[in-house]
Amino acid sequence: MPMGTDTPPTAKSGRSERIDTRARDASWRKPPRRIEKSECITCDTCVRSCPPEFGAIFDRGLDVVIVPELCSGCPVCVLVCPVDCIYVDEDWSPTGNDTWTHIELTAESTP
Repeated sequence: MPMGTDTPPTAKSGRSERIDTRARDASWRKPPRRIEKSECITCDTCVRSCPPEFGAIFDRGLDVVIVPELCSGCPVCVLVCPVDCIYVDEDWSPTGNDTWTHIELTAESTP
């Protein structure tokens, strides 16, 4: 499956805006994904595979997380996960401040 299939036309320019507003794109119809920590082997395959226009998956050392405000719900991470630990997250909750601080710091160092 091509990576750009589920990519909205404005996704690339919108990542910075989503980080600034800490909100999901209102046009995204699919719910975000989540990683089941008890099943994840922290291989980081999903981190490396998440399209850069979303950049929704982060390795926090002991666990890997998907930031729902940055996740479009595309299936790229699901397709590459060797242990099938990534699920649709219909009941997602907002990301905490600690994670947003990490995201803002990494976003500044990204070209």
